[in-house]
Amino acid sequence: MVADLDEALEHIERYSTRHTEAILTNSLANAERFQREVDSASVIVNASTRFTDGGQFGLGAEVGISTARMHARGPMGVEELTTTKWLVNGEGHVRA
Repeated sequence: MVADLDEALEHIERYSTRHTEAILTNSLANAERFQREVDSASVIVNASTRFTDGGQFGLGAEVGISTARMHARGPMGVEELTTTKWLVNGEGHVRA
């Protein structure tokens, strides 16, 4: 738990793996700022971090799991060097 959004953003900047971050908030302004300023592959508002999954994102079955932000291996072109930032918005959603 942190005192405010500024403290949360500082904590994430210092300790994040840049994979998935989430916030629970009633403030639309805080949710939008969180999604805008957090530098992670998945940024989630008011939903479980368990939604960070290739199948949940519509990418099909996962052959292997990587916790790195860059999933490409081998020769890389522009497409492989481009990262995606997934923005997930919920209303208390959990994944069963």
